Amino acid sequence: MIDRLVLAVLIGATGATAWGAEHPNVLLICVDDLKPLLGCYGDQTVHTPHLDRLAKRGMRFDLAYCNQAVCAPSRHALMTGLRPQTLGIYDLSTRFRTVAPQAVTWSQHFMAHDYRAEHLGKIYHLGHGNGDDQASWSVPGWKVTNAGVKLYHDPASVAKNANTNGAAYESADVVDEAYVDGAMVGVARDRLVALKALGKPWFLGVGFIRPHLPFVAPKRFWDLYHRDAFAVPTRAAPIAAPAYATQSGGELRRYMGIPPQGPLDDDLTRTLIHGYHAAISYADAQIGKVLDALDASGQATNTVIILWGDHGWHLGDHGQWCKHTNYEQATRIPLIIAGPGIPAGSTTMALIETVDLYPTLAAWCGLPLPTGLDGLDQGAVLRGGAAIRDHVIHVYPRGERLGRAIRTTRHRLVEWKKPGDPPASADLELYDYRDDPLETRNLAAQQPEVVAELRAILGRHPEARAQAGVK
Repeated sequence: MIDRLVLAVLIGATGATAWGAEHPNVLLICVDDLKPLLGCYGDQTVHTPHLDRLAKRGMRFDLAYCNQAVCAPSRHALMTGLRPQTLGIYDLSTRFRTVAPQAVTWSQHFMAHDYRAEHLGKIYHLGHGNGDDQASWSVPGWKVTNAGVKLYHDPASVAKNANTNGAAYESADVVDEAYVDGAMVGVARDRLVALKALGKPWFLGVGFIRPHLPFVAPKRFWDLYHRDAFAVPTRAAPIAAPAYATQSGGELRRYMGIPPQGPLDDDLTRTLIHGYHAAISYADAQIGKVLDALDASGQATNTVIILWGDHGWHLGDHGQWCKHTNYEQATRIPLIIAGPGIPAGSTTMALIETVDLYPTLAAWCGLPLPTGLDGLDQGAVLRGGAAIRDHVIHVYPRGERLGRAIRTTRHRLVEWKKPGDPPASADLELYDYRDDPLETRNLAAQQPEVVAELRAILGRHPEARAQAGVK
């Protein structure tokens, strides 16, 4: 066991809030598979009025990145403040307590300082042998018990559901509450009222499933869009990139109606892009109801709101679907933080990664900072100050290889090798987002001086641990 995984609290540390001695509440909104495809991020097609108004209340981070583009490791990073390569967890099934039993999670740290911590929906990854962490919460989380909440409603989708994963999308003429995210909103309203009555600060996590596959959303959200208006992306993989750096969308291909291999045709591509947009708009509407409930409860003036996507999503770019890569579309995430003391309607190009949220919010809420975290306190950025980081780091595994990526404001370097092997054994990727924002060509062989500069940055990081349980 690594000593730094024991997150001892520095009792003597202090961190005054930006608006007084009272500890603010924290509303953490997690959204599964949401990329920064939002109106407030400049997209002209998507309908996201509620997240757009949240951005007007606080700060939008334009260069925010996950620590690994898959659910469980990304959420471990969020809640423990430890990167996947620190924990040695890159898969969906390994529970973080197996390698860091003494870890003090974000919400657990707040509980130790007299906060009430509750959650609804998906905060930790659920499934594949993984699940919730009871030590992180004051009470067990909400589970779906309403028999009226179903995944599929359209008769055609129900008929196809003999397949394990059923259809990849659905447009059914049903109310918002017919799906899990809509049903959860009513519970969130009640929780906000009950938390206020406790008379103590609280930490509430609300985790939305959509736009995760399948793209199921009430018909009214599909009707916001015209499928033929969606462009089909360029499907070419980056020139000179290692063949294993891309992926074939295996998660999507397990759904009914999706070809098991090969490119998706233009018609299906547009339908899936349409479905992803509809699912985003559905999630946006549910988040809007939670924000309205917070306002109605009278607690918004002393609540910090965090909107966080666990990773991005490929929509056919590079011929890829889903996440599971080190490329920009999979790793860049939406991040909005709003609350008292945070400049309303502000934006920042400061680099930030998921592990930074735990120490940033602990300090912002006036709590002592834990030791041993991988993240940095970005409170100065939240106050409108200069960037804290000159780079972020994220990872993705391919077999025995691990791709460790350094992302600066201009470049991304990916070093692919087995953990512990010498750097000379690595395959390299280099992309320039000023001159080639769509990652069309791996420049590692053409720009050795940039590679050397970024590998020097990578050298400041500890060597990655191998996957837990693998020798």
